[in-house]
Amino acid sequence: MKHILALIVALFTTLTAPAQQLDFGDRTSATITSKAWGAMNAKNYPDAAAYAQECVKMYEKQAVEMQKQLKEPVPNTDKEAVSKLWALNDVGTRLFIAGQALEKLEKKPEALAAYKKLVETLPFAQCWDPQGWFWKPADGAKGRVKALEFDSLK
Repeated sequence: MKHILALIVALFTTLTAPAQQLDFGDRTSATITSKAWGAMNAKNYPDAAAYAQECVKMYEKQAVEMQKQLKEPVPNTDKEAVSKLWALNDVGTRLFIAGQALEKLEKKPEALAAYKKLVETLPFAQCWDPQGWFWKPADGAKGRVKALEFDSLK
């Protein structure tokens, strides 16, 4: 696990814009996550990865603690209960976004590392879809792990 984290940190350091060039707003996980989605939608993958790095760096400890307190995922029908796990949800979402951005940047080993970290450390994270439901980033990451591992065998 430590080698995966080191790989992600090294990649973010070389790929992303310097943090002082990005607008982190009020530096809350919600704001940074929103900015990351905006960067992804604008196809600005280096900025999306930089926002991911900042959110993970700032809130990973809290996210891991929240994950450890759970025996099973909070039912996605209980919006209030899911929302109370803000760090878990935002960091998990950020790792998923990081994987997506890294894939677009043709950094497949690093994307794989981000997805694996999500699946292994924050499997109960949930992300609100503006269409009205929660989805689990780790579920999406599992599919990408399989695809990227298969691609590496070619």
